Amino acid sequence: MSSKTLSSLFLANKFLPPYSSTAINHQKSTYSTNKFIPYKPQNGNKFFCLAKSNSDTRNEDVVIVGAGIVELLYDNETLLMLYERLGIPSLVLEQSDSLREGGTSLSLFKNGWKVLDILGVGNELRTQFLQMQGMTIKTDEGKELKSFEFKDVDPSQEVRAVERRVLLQTLADALPPNSVQFSSKLAKIETNQGTGETQLELTNGAKLSAKVVVIGCDGIRSQIARWMGFPEPKYAGHCAIRGLAVYSEGQPHQPRVSYIYGRGVRAGFVPVSPTKVYWFICYNRSSPGPKISKPLEVKRQALDLVRNWPSELLTSIDLTPEETISRAALEDRWLWPTLTPPVSKGGVVLAGDAWHPMTPNLGQGGCCALEDAIVLAKKLSRAINHGQGSIEDAMKSYGDERWARVFPLTIRANLVGNLLQWENPAVCAVRNGIVIPKVVQIGPLLEHTNFASEPL
Repeated sequence: MSSKTLSSLFLANKFLPPYSSTAINHQKSTYSTNKFIPYKPQNGNKFFCLAKSNSDTRNEDVVIVGAGIVELLYDNETLLMLYERLGIPSLVLEQSDSLREGGTSLSLFKNGWKVLDILGVGNELRTQFLQMQGMTIKTDEGKELKSFEFKDVDPSQEVRAVERRVLLQTLADALPPNSVQFSSKLAKIETNQGTGETQLELTNGAKLSAKVVVIGCDGIRSQIARWMGFPEPKYAGHCAIRGLAVYSEGQPHQPRVSYIYGRGVRAGFVPVSPTKVYWFICYNRSSPGPKISKPLEVKRQALDLVRNWPSELLTSIDLTPEETISRAALEDRWLWPTLTPPVSKGGVVLAGDAWHPMTPNLGQGGCCALEDAIVLAKKLSRAINHGQGSIEDAMKSYGDERWARVFPLTIRANLVGNLLQWENPAVCAVRNGIVIPKVVQIGPLLEHTNFASEPL
């Protein structure tokens, strides 16, 4: 799930008391115009670029560090929106040079929609994307193994696949001016031992100092997590190919999530809108292998993996524009207690994939990133605006609460993926003939989508 969504959530936090400089014991900074030269691209003055400083360091209260990958941009926007509600001046550093188009879709369950409703963008997004009524599971030969309706299992459940491009733009439209700084790749991070502030240096030589907190939302390859001592994510043993098919005359599918299970390969597709269908293929591979940069080659690989599978999947792959096709190795990080560093270090804290990357087998990566944002915002608000403990205590409390949520989910997602990727013919026969149709109970499988959050 996940950078810009987390950012937007913070800047949208308009219901909380305004920021007070005395609450965190420092004065607001003023900046000389000759140090950082803003550039306003065509998509508006909410985004700008920083030129290299001649000498001095720019001071900010809160800095949110992103990864510059389109799949991660929504985390940062969510955090920004929440911090605007907190009334605390905030800035996002993004590696990419613009708000980019492209990408596939993100599956959101009711816990993700709860956060989007808090942001005030839920209803706007609902009008653009189909609500899934249920799920159907088939074999690679097209035999139905199980089918159920979401409302029969959980009347409050809500499942939609949201185009990342639209989600990103919707959140960006809600941001305050000059809140996202593009072309800003982090080169160095350190703590000023004298002031306790966090010092950031960018690859272009620009320097910033965060007086309150730095939030690392820089994705699965987080440079900040590495600085804090976190291990690199581990390969889960399989890769995924994803795409977004376009049916110019309307897609033919019912509003249902469809899964197809083979031996060592599984696939699925979800209607996104009246004209678009998201699909994926997950396949076993002993190592991630070389990166494939040509979309046409990835598309050819996808078709080879599911040759002779149900025609509705093959048609979706055929109708997929090259710019929406991607291939990625699936990785995660298990946050073992006592063995893994805490979520915060000094004035730095992690959120989303930077902290707890997980495999997509439960559809909870993005949803958990959204949950992170709102929990962290509330706890920082109590510390900064209401004097309820220190900022360090707020970040520790956030880590304790969220660890109990994301650690079990990360393990569960990994185990579910491994079970579904069975290759042995006898084991697959038991899975298809007994486990899925007679043993699996859907209700418990969706309990992880429950998320309680009081209004801001």
